[in-house]
Amino acid sequence: MEKGTRRPPPCRAALLAWTWLLLLSWCCTGAEITCRPCSPPSPSRPPSPPGLGQEQRQPPPRGWRSWPGGRARGSAAAAELLPGGEPGGRAGPRGAALRSAGAGGGAPGGRGPAAAARSRRSSEGRRALPAGGGRGVPAAEGQRGGRAQPRGPAEEGRAARLRGAEEPRLGSTTFALTGDAAHNQAMVHWSGHNSSVILILTKLFDFNLGSVTESSLWRSTDYGTTYEKLNDKVGLKTVLSYLYVSPTNKRKIMLLSDPEVESSILISSDEGATYQKYRLNFYIQSLLFHPKQEEWILAYSLDQKLYSSMDFGRKWQLMHERVTPNRFYWSVTGLDKEPDLVHMEARTADGHTHYLTCRIQECSETKRSGPFSRSIDISSLVVQDEYIFIQVTAGGRANYYVSYRREPFAQIKLPKYSLPKDMHIISTDENQVFAAVQEWNQNDTYNLYISDTRGVYFTLALENVKSSRGLEGNIIIDLYEVAGIKGIFLANRKIDDQIKTFITYNKGRDWRLLQAPDANLRGDPVVCQLPFCSLHLHLQLSENPYTSGSISSKETAPGLLVATGNIGSELSDTDVGVFISSDGGNSWRQIFEEEYNVWFLDWGGALVAMKHTSVPIRHMWVSFDEGRSWSKYSFTSTPLFVDGSLVDPGIENQIMTVFGHFSLRSEWQLVKVDYQSIFTWRCNKDDYQTWHLHNQGEPCVMGERKIYKKRKPGAQCSLGQDYSQNVVSEPCVCSQGDFECDYGYERHSNNQCVPAFWFSPSSLSKDCSIGQSYLNSTGYRRIVSNNCTDGLREKYMAKLEKCPGKAPRGLHILTTDGKLVTEQGHNATFIILMEEGDLQRTNIQLDFGDGIAVSYANFSPVEDGIRHVYKSAGIFQVTAYAENSLGSDTAVLFLHVVCPVEHVHLSVPFVAVRNKDVNITAVVWPSQAGTLTYFWWFGNSTKPLITLESSISYIFAVEGMNTVTVQVSAGNTLIQDTKEIAVHEYFQSQLLSFSPNLDYYNPDIPEWRQDIGKVIKTALAQVTGIPDEQILVAVFPGLPTSAELFILPHKNTTERRKSSEADLEQVVEILFNALNQNLVQFELKPGVEVIVYVTQLTLAPLVDSSTGHSSSAMLMLLSVVFVGLAVFLIYKFKRKIPWINIYAQVQHDKEQEMIGSVSQSENAPKITLSEFTDPEELMDKELDTRVMGSISTIANSESTKEIPNCTSV
Repeated sequence: MEKGTRRPPPCRAALLAWTWLLLLSWCCTGAEITCRPCSPPSPSRPPSPPGLGQEQRQPPPRGWRSWPGGRARGSAAAAELLPGGEPGGRAGPRGAALRSAGAGGGAPGGRGPAAAARSRRSSEGRRALPAGGGRGVPAAEGQRGGRAQPRGPAEEGRAARLRGAEEPRLGSTTFALTGDAAHNQAMVHWSGHNSSVILILTKLFDFNLGSVTESSLWRSTDYGTTYEKLNDKVGLKTVLSYLYVSPTNKRKIMLLSDPEVESSILISSDEGATYQKYRLNFYIQSLLFHPKQEEWILAYSLDQKLYSSMDFGRKWQLMHERVTPNRFYWSVTGLDKEPDLVHMEARTADGHTHYLTCRIQECSETKRSGPFSRSIDISSLVVQDEYIFIQVTAGGRANYYVSYRREPFAQIKLPKYSLPKDMHIISTDENQVFAAVQEWNQNDTYNLYISDTRGVYFTLALENVKSSRGLEGNIIIDLYEVAGIKGIFLANRKIDDQIKTFITYNKGRDWRLLQAPDANLRGDPVVCQLPFCSLHLHLQLSENPYTSGSISSKETAPGLLVATGNIGSELSDTDVGVFISSDGGNSWRQIFEEEYNVWFLDWGGALVAMKHTSVPIRHMWVSFDEGRSWSKYSFTSTPLFVDGSLVDPGIENQIMTVFGHFSLRSEWQLVKVDYQSIFTWRCNKDDYQTWHLHNQGEPCVMGERKIYKKRKPGAQCSLGQDYSQNVVSEPCVCSQGDFECDYGYERHSNNQCVPAFWFSPSSLSKDCSIGQSYLNSTGYRRIVSNNCTDGLREKYMAKLEKCPGKAPRGLHILTTDGKLVTEQGHNATFIILMEEGDLQRTNIQLDFGDGIAVSYANFSPVEDGIRHVYKSAGIFQVTAYAENSLGSDTAVLFLHVVCPVEHVHLSVPFVAVRNKDVNITAVVWPSQAGTLTYFWWFGNSTKPLITLESSISYIFAVEGMNTVTVQVSAGNTLIQDTKEIAVHEYFQSQLLSFSPNLDYYNPDIPEWRQDIGKVIKTALAQVTGIPDEQILVAVFPGLPTSAELFILPHKNTTERRKSSEADLEQVVEILFNALNQNLVQFELKPGVEVIVYVTQLTLAPLVDSSTGHSSSAMLMLLSVVFVGLAVFLIYKFKRKIPWINIYAQVQHDKEQEMIGSVSQSENAPKITLSEFTDPEELMDKELDTRVMGSISTIANSESTKEIPNCTSV
């Protein structure tokens, strides 16, 4: 976009300037039209998510775009109104918003709820389309809408005051859309530019099915005098849903079929006369046409895929499969090198959202580039004019970044303690960003901020501007920019719970209330004293683009504003009237006491008004003297229920089309009204006068005097096609009003800009080096686009000064994602910031804490971050050191480097003694995972025990099965394991062995051991008759096959401790007798019988035949006696054998897994974790656990295998 021009963006011109939407509907009973109450509610749409949202605004002359997706997409012919009278249009303006825009959805051609927040701004022939922001929005669509009841005196009462005794009639013709009486939606395209073609698509939307069931396509070649039905040319069975027009070639039309029937498009290259049909293998949700190349189109599908076409939709190519709704943009001419470059926000394979660019024919994974190295917040990318905006949330705070003219991204600087909750970009016109920010202490208001040229430094323009929610949850800011004169804005501000309208003539530096008219419509004086009483205006734009809206102005009619409002202490919805200003908002007159729609005719030289009412009408009112007097004209002989009107987008033809119906059940009527007859002659030089722009008598506005040429009031002449606006301007001498406070400064009551308490003016000099120069701010900056010269310019302009030498101060080190944890083997990127110091002459050293450090001579190489890969896990102290000749500074960061854990195995004893300490261990794989946090849950406890150690000692106080759960946290990974422990007052255990043939069939896997344990348990119970619940068997890993038998007391026998112990001893004797007699056996498979034995202790033989060794023999004999005595005592007092150990688990759907005891024999296996590399085997072979009572210890491993660690990248 060229500087100083006032035009819509090329890709959106068709949508904003030459297309409209018709909303036509009526109730089935009664004489009044009450469309919305009788219509089913419109389909629900998702609310706007938090974050970068859009601001509802009328399309400005240069085309405003919504952040992040509410920009007007010229790809469609017009806006869309959904059934039920609610807007669904996505043809939004370019007012952008940081976060609060929703991600897509909605109907084809629409940006969905994402296109939300917009401020009001005028535009030539452009309407603020509902819920703005549509991408490739379809041609105007709507449902018949109800009208508000009139206010004020009757129309006949006013006629006596209007010029002309007789009722003149305008030339008009009426055409009925026969056969479409049941259709409740219509979309209209009128090309303009000397084209006489009008296309209308009518549809029957079934509210129950949520889809279109019938459609008709109509075409007129005589400005709407007659229409031809084209259903046979597009296919009698084809159901159409949307109409699109190329913004660069109005002869190219695209129709979309309803996806519920088929997915296809119909293309016309002759302005809708003939069509070619093409099938699609995806369903289009929105389209985006290239601003220069008429054949290039981007299509967004319902499954979030982005396609491109270089032949106007005949063939499509997939570009990306995970694109965020409404976050794709064509290149900007003059800024992007390639015209076919596409900017998009997409999810990459790592699951994060990134800003990507690629060319439409070269968008493979290797061809894409990322202009911003880090991930960004979803639905935050906006490419708008010279600017690109993104949002990154870190530490719970949103950080906003901007790239000016494709330079590296810089963080947006708001006043330090604004702490934004929400941010909306209002405008990026004239190389400046206008933003609305909702701060931490605001709920229904926003503060307006204005930036420097680069869009980095923002200063406050106005506080507490009213906001509201649109029909789709979009944010609407009550701000309106007057068309045709730069720097003039209107805003509704909340003061002491009252909404008041303010105006500025210097782009937000100074604001004042509006002076009320001196007299009312009847000529009576109005008593209204500022600041207690003033004029207040409604700044909302019409959600129906077929009405004029509550406020409008026109680029070709500078200084002329028409708005609905009231006089009083605050803005009100009652007692409203229509007011007009002919001098840019300095003074106002009331022109109607009721609600009227007012349109501009003939380049704004004439006004036409139509009452906004729910009863049928047949009159219009025309004024040639800027609303001072009005002439009444009839446009139809039969009163018409009016649903909307369209003014010829070509402006010069003086044609209006009125849509309505004669009765509640009649066909749709299209009334073509030709105003050419009321213009008596072609304007000549005597029909013009000059008008001097001023601000309350001050002739200098935005640093210059401007003189406009306007048609004389009352001159009933036509300006014609070759009319060109004549403006004479000259610069003014700079005064204080031409300067605003610079960043970090605040305006005090004495009108002086002084530094804010949080701001250090010297901090802005850190980018320069000793020997260089920098611009030192005086606290003021000239308003962007202000053209004043001399005067105070020299005093207030920034001064060129030598860079001061400063020692480093305020050194900070942080990671790009704001997190203090990273994964081993992955890049960790560090950012070094310094509040004060000489960036070019300060040495930087960064010690990563793992024995590696890097040094830089200055800050230049570290601006984009310093990357490092940690090869081991742990906590590392990262130290940044900055030093120059004047001093030094240090910053420290502790970084947790983790290796993602994959498995955890909870090591617990199978049986434990009540009220005795139990050691519980969590074994994590891989073992070198860095610093881990363990959460231990016991039983039904709702609060865990948290440790940094992998083991914990715990006392179980309740008998029975107790559940133990451990959760292990490493970075963003959280894994867990759960086991059960049988807790009893006492129990007995015995090692078991088996006949050697079992080893041959032992595959040594957990499942096999679990099944064998069940078989042994069943065999013991069958032979001895002992209940199953008193027997537990755990088979150990390794060979030879061994197991441990646990004999438990009977349930509920704690009170009878002594008798129960005797009972338990009897059970043990029964089991031992059965085992010693080889009665316990099972059949492993046919012909393979396995016998279960009690493991016997093996001592060295007491053999010595030499007589000389009788003393040795005696010593050995005593040893045998001692061992026998020890065995007897152990058995007698029912003590557990010390070297018998247990390690097991109990699961609901998986039998307990035992890691067994190891005898003192050399043949006993030693099982260690390092012998198993498979995670499943790890669960069983990890430890040789030795338990004394219920205390576990880990034995050393004989294996030299290592546990797998993280792989370094």
